[in-house]
Amino acid sequence: MSRRYPKPLARLIEELVRLPGIGPKTAQRLAFFLISQPPAEVESLAAAIVEAKRRIHYCSQCFHLTEEDPCAICSDPKRNHRFICVVEEPRDVIAMERTKSFDGVYHVLHGAISPLDGIGPNQLKVKELVARVTPEVEEVVLATDPNVEGEATAMYLARVLKPLGVKVTRMAHGMPVGSDLEYVDEVTLTKALEGRREL
Repeated sequence: MSRRYPKPLARLIEELVRLPGIGPKTAQRLAFFLISQPPAEVESLAAAIVEAKRRIHYCSQCFHLTEEDPCAICSDPKRNHRFICVVEEPRDVIAMERTKSFDGVYHVLHGAISPLDGIGPNQLKVKELVARVTPEVEEVVLATDPNVEGEATAMYLARVLKPLGVKVTRMAHGMPVGSDLEYVDEVTLTKALEGRREL
């Protein structure tokens, strides 16, 4: 690559390729776009990246991204701290908050159990979750992804949490609204059947 591009441009492309979902062609397009922008705009982008990295950290209670500790959700007295929703990643908290249907607090595991990737319970924030389940906590909602890793994580957490005397529930997974049966995958259909309720 260094023979085709000037060294600084080649380095920029190499750095962009490291971002998730960015392949060599997209990295090249982004690099050429950035080079064509006014210096002030590029410096503003660089400053935003550095500032976010410097100021954003994990909440000491729920491990969601925050600028202040504890985060805005954990420190909100209006939130119901008797209900903990367990999710895999910080972006899942954002997705749940968009629904406006959960007023409890969260716990971010930072991944899911995946033996093939060398990720076990010790690599996740499981011990921290167990420590949060005090007698005041009424229910822990397991909202891990509906895939093999998410299901394995939910089953493991249920085994660990139930002896603590807390109610452990799993979010139902089913068909997206407006979809046709013939276009829905088998796993989703199975989960829709398992999560069915009486009308």
